[in-house]
Amino acid sequence: MTIRLVLAGCGNMGYAMLSGWLKSGKLAPSAVFVVEPNADLRNRAAALGCATAAEAGAIPADAVPGLVFIAVKPQVIRDVTAAYKRFGDGRTTFVSIAAGTPAATFEEILGNRAPVVRCMPNTPAAIGKGMMVVFSNRLVSDDTKRFVADLLSASGEVATIDDESLMDAVTAVSGSGPAYIFHFIEALTVAAEKAGLPKATARLLAMQTVYGAASLAAESGEDPGVLRQQVTSPNGTTAAALGVLMGEERLTNLLTQAVEAARLRSIELGK
Repeated sequence: MTIRLVLAGCGNMGYAMLSGWLKSGKLAPSAVFVVEPNADLRNRAAALGCATAAEAGAIPADAVPGLVFIAVKPQVIRDVTAAYKRFGDGRTTFVSIAAGTPAATFEEILGNRAPVVRCMPNTPAAIGKGMMVVFSNRLVSDDTKRFVADLLSASGEVATIDDESLMDAVTAVSGSGPAYIFHFIEALTVAAEKAGLPKATARLLAMQTVYGAASLAAESGEDPGVLRQQVTSPNGTTAAALGVLMGEERLTNLLTQAVEAARLRSIELGK
């Protein structure tokens, strides 16, 4: 068995990424070994054709995977990572999607020869529309950086940062950001209902308007401010609404406060 990648944890995000790798042809099922203690989650990975086990000790003794992809919650990251210490000799790169867990934590557990990549994905990765941001420690080779970015691209867009401290801002913007958009849809739905629209119609209008506007912004290449101006006629209905959203209690100010609150909480969690 030639194992190119060990996936440690196959919950919702791990499974979404695994499915993307296999569907895109970036990895063959035979090249992936999934370690997942939950039997139901393990079985769905096995259904994709991957070798699976409940514990890291079941990985063949002669295996030297190119990547160990750690997709578990931050609160169990130390225990899970310690089970892969035998791969910390520098030949295997570790990729983590755990929020708030710095590269130094993995270096402490695995030793100072371990190449480490931190990745902050978001939930739209489950449908191939995610935003992944990566930081690599000094030991990650350029070839490995390209390989990791190519793998992650199966789940959406990939960006790279060179300053790990910016991961807290990344977490606050794209990591937590989908929740802000979901809440905006909720709020617009409520506003539509209060304007007299039936609930189902209100929800459809809110959902499709956000989806359509985001798609247009992504595909047109225009600056969002230009697109906003194109919709806004002088003294028209849109201008009246924007007078509220861009007035004294500006939406920009509110989002800035929200992102800063999330960023500070990410720093706290990292400690």
